[in-house]
Amino acid sequence: MKYFSKMRGTTKSPPAVGVKEVFWSWLGAMLGILLIGCLHYLVLAGVDLILLIPPFGASAVLVFGAPKSPLAQPRNLIGGHAFAALVGVACFKVFPDCLWFAAALAVATSIAVMHVTRTLHPPAGATTLIAVIGGEQIHALGFMYAFIPVTAGALILLLVGLLFNNALQTRRYPQFWF
Repeated sequence: MKYFSKMRGTTKSPPAVGVKEVFWSWLGAMLGILLIGCLHYLVLAGVDLILLIPPFGASAVLVFGAPKSPLAQPRNLIGGHAFAALVGVACFKVFPDCLWFAAALAVATSIAVMHVTRTLHPPAGATTLIAVIGGEQIHALGFMYAFIPVTAGALILLLVGLLFNNALQTRRYPQFWF
């Protein structure tokens, strides 16, 4: 019974945010993903490199929707994605014929590495998974995946987050760097 009682939770849901906050979160995410998408399609499309990957959508939620969260800070954004990408590529290279195992190993190991390096960033769980289960284009990048698209895209989100969030009087980003 004690085990199940823990599942009730201990606090109430946080209050809803106002319309203004919703708008600024929307606009920041729009600008961040728009810049990554434009660079992807206008600059890299002709060279078979990618820049726009799904985990950046989740990172945008943190950077623009919850900029005070410890998980949204630069160290976590950049380090989490970079470490997770490296781990994911390594796991794929070691177990290319057993994707289900490589995927589980990559996610679990990425979490451990992010904990140890204090760079926990939940969207990086998808980054590491993509390194393993991504298609030929991702696999062909090898360890370059950790730099383009992962670190480059995360740096773009960071730059937009710094410029956008600090342009508003009601926001401050980051809360900490290291």
